[in-house]
Amino acid sequence: MEGISVLGSTGSIGVSTLEVVARHLDKYRVIALSGYSRLDRLVEQCRRFQPRFVVVPDREAAATIESKLPQGVDVLLGTGGLSMIASHEQTDIIMAAIVGAAGLVPTLAAVRAGKKVLLANKEALVMAGPLFMETVRTCGATLLPIDSEHNAIFQCLPQGFVCGELRAGTGQPSIPGVRKLLLSGSGGPFRETPVAHLSEVTPDQACTHPNWRMGRKISVDSATMMNKGLELIEACWLFDVPETAIEIVIHPESIVHSLVEYTDGSVLAQLGNPDMRTPIAHALAWPERIESGVASLDLAALGSLRFEAPNIQRFPCLGLARAAAKARGDAPAALNAANEVAVAAFLDQRLPFTGISEIVDGVMQGWTVSEPACLEAVQEADVRARDSARRRLGQRVQ
Repeated sequence: MEGISVLGSTGSIGVSTLEVVARHLDKYRVIALSGYSRLDRLVEQCRRFQPRFVVVPDREAAATIESKLPQGVDVLLGTGGLSMIASHEQTDIIMAAIVGAAGLVPTLAAVRAGKKVLLANKEALVMAGPLFMETVRTCGATLLPIDSEHNAIFQCLPQGFVCGELRAGTGQPSIPGVRKLLLSGSGGPFRETPVAHLSEVTPDQACTHPNWRMGRKISVDSATMMNKGLELIEACWLFDVPETAIEIVIHPESIVHSLVEYTDGSVLAQLGNPDMRTPIAHALAWPERIESGVASLDLAALGSLRFEAPNIQRFPCLGLARAAAKARGDAPAALNAANEVAVAAFLDQRLPFTGISEIVDGVMQGWTVSEPACLEAVQEADVRARDSARRRLGQRVQ
């Protein structure tokens, strides 16, 4: 049996992961779980899967759950606890599903320990792509993408491709025979909303995705298509391609999860129902296949699949993300930090929906790109960008 630890087990990816694991308890044993705010759900998961460790953010959270946990579950705290379970000797597989910058340090700890890392935390690569991928190479970790788009590309690449074995910087796709990658996206809930009406969008409307069940922050990113922009940056590092080799296409049905175009004109696509259990099961069992619980795809019932180019006027965050991908250095870290501040303000109803891209654009306009040489430099860029975003947010409120 392989030991699995789930970073962010109470979120949508974590819950889906445990649903897949529950089907295969003869293959996988849960070593550790972690949660931030949904403590009742975390307790339920501990009772169901009997992990050795559980990680919560602080002593207050620990005091809330300790008396409710099964006997023998040790409670750990904060980033130190997350890094410990990520690198623990009994952990073979890490599901890195913590949302945002908070997932970077523990995910890197798993990579440094040479674990099989199932990467759902795209911010780790957005913030620290060069450092992260170099650590994958030098420490012998196995890196498998969980985002449905990147997992689809991974499945469509030549047999034997390994994330991290190639080195970026050639200016052309480094994968033999590959011409370009096509990232598909649904376009979110506002694909057809008049641009003039977007400033009136409410948080609840933005969090109602037409196809996927996701957390509120990721749902807002999908609505602005910043999520697709972050995925573009992530793809550059996962697959060793420049941003010019990645095309984004709107696909409202979310059935074609992404595509790979080869130099001979062939285009390979991975299709499936919009259910995160599919990429989770694929990565969990890779290079084998296991049952995920996802229903079979009924193409006849679908009837047709649509594709269109994204409108940058409607989705300005896409242009901002592509510019950050081109600039490289600490520009993607700044982009991500500014976006996290802006999205949080929108969800708190302190910023209109259209203000998200305006805050991010303002931070990036004033950003001087540098090359971070270490994790501390990445974290310092993250702090500076957040400070800049908060100042701009304060100026809007006044």
